[in-house]
Amino acid sequence: MGAAVHPGPATSAAGGGAGAEITYLEAIREALYEEMARDENVFLLGEDIGAFGGAFKVTEGLMARFGERRVIDTPISEIAIVGAAAGAAHMGMRPVVEMQFIDFIANAYDILTNYVATARYRAFLPCPMVVRGPSGGYVRGGPFHSQNPEAGFVHTPGLKVVYPATAEDAKGLMKAAIRDDDCVLFFEHKYLYRRVRGVMPAGDHVVPIGQARVAREGRDVSIVTYAATVHKALEAAAQLEAEDGLSVEVLDLRTLAPLDDAAIEATVRKTHRVLVLHEDTRTGGLAGEITARINESCFEWLDAPVLRVTAHDIPLPYAPQLEDFVLPQTADVVRAVRRLAAY
Repeated sequence: MGAAVHPGPATSAAGGGAGAEITYLEAIREALYEEMARDENVFLLGEDIGAFGGAFKVTEGLMARFGERRVIDTPISEIAIVGAAAGAAHMGMRPVVEMQFIDFIANAYDILTNYVATARYRAFLPCPMVVRGPSGGYVRGGPFHSQNPEAGFVHTPGLKVVYPATAEDAKGLMKAAIRDDDCVLFFEHKYLYRRVRGVMPAGDHVVPIGQARVAREGRDVSIVTYAATVHKALEAAAQLEAEDGLSVEVLDLRTLAPLDDAAIEATVRKTHRVLVLHEDTRTGGLAGEITARINESCFEWLDAPVLRVTAHDIPLPYAPQLEDFVLPQTADVVRAVRRLAAY
């Protein structure tokens, strides 16, 4: 492997990143480093995460710092990796599993939904573990390396699901996920890995699971979204303000299970017009659930129907022009908001 790989400034020490601007990817690495330094029960396992540092280099340098007993390279078997992690979690450890691409979490669907999610209910067994991995499109990865399978797990009681949009939230939510006593699925958008940067707050930066954040204040229309499409929403909001004089609020969900119903209701009552935006496909996507909840709890506050902007219901193509057509773009959001504002 040549010269030893060192953690670098993003993983120098607990809280060592305060004041320095780091990428979304480095923020995740920093969270892993700090939690491993804080708690010897935290360990990592996954395919090529040790000496190689992971497919996207998220775990680069961590084996050199913590050793091969706490950064474990595994065989290519997602169900075996999750099963081993669940057993370790039952015994008091706090494993963090990497899916090389989140698409392959489908191979562990059985054990996650039938065993891990039900262990506390069936046998009073806590399952403090994280399953994390790169997800999402906009990277020309095609149908096998671009999926957003969060909806397949959000409806499973016993699992928590988070999907951060910023570097600050990537770090804070990862620390919260590792400390949680239930299994947390941690989706990391690969498009954001090296494109989004942030300055980490000083001290022990933890973002509570289950709390949304207002990414942009507004008064005319609300966009409820998460992950990479938060940035599409912010681009659209800036364009709509400049061209139409519209004040658009952007609510970043951050956590998908449990949803922050109070934050969703608050933005509906504020603007009375709502667009739900996500990169996942339309049918069965989270936008339908959010729309149903708004209709049940805030119907009298609506001045227009709830609209959705999502991916089309087809596998994601390799061709750049086709991928751009299938996935939500800023122009799609602008058109939908203008339609809402016309009511």
